[in-house]
Amino acid sequence: MTSPLAAAAALLAQRGPLYLDDIAVGDRYASGEHAMDEAQIKDFAAQFDPQPFHLDDAAGRSTLFGGLAASGWHTAAITMRLQVTTGLPIAGGIIGAGAEISWPRPTRASDVLHVVSEVLDIQPSKSKPDRGMVTVRSETRNQHGEVLQLSTVRIVVPRRPGATAEASNAGAAS
Repeated sequence: MTSPLAAAAALLAQRGPLYLDDIAVGDRYASGEHAMDEAQIKDFAAQFDPQPFHLDDAAGRSTLFGGLAASGWHTAAITMRLQVTTGLPIAGGIIGAGAEISWPRPTRASDVLHVVSEVLDIQPSKSKPDRGMVTVRSETRNQHGEVLQLSTVRIVVPRRPGATAEASNAGAAS
């Protein structure tokens, strides 16, 4: 049986990478899934965010989290992996130029995460015609559809190779 992540990666491979010229405002993308567990949460926390509510369920019970909760940065890292491998097939990779991020609900050990993204804005560069900026709003959701992370990011997206020359030649011909 093929995992949802493997199936999404296969679909991504069929689609091919997206260039600025392929993207439109309102386009939506969905990633594969990632199942969380207690060991992942504790391992990430031990290395990168060693706060009691990320390391110990009992310690987390006495906080506003009410139990063990993944670090928001762990959720962000998984979101990035899901987008890179299955959710947002940008040519040349996802290169961030700025972001806003929030975590309206904690990520739990029993959660299965997936990301839904929507293109909000596209701005071709005036000074660098081989690229542009795309603003994407992404929701990292659990298996119940609850939003665990909300991010709005600006990413650098290249134009399709040759598109810049074609645009220049079209302008010169008119």
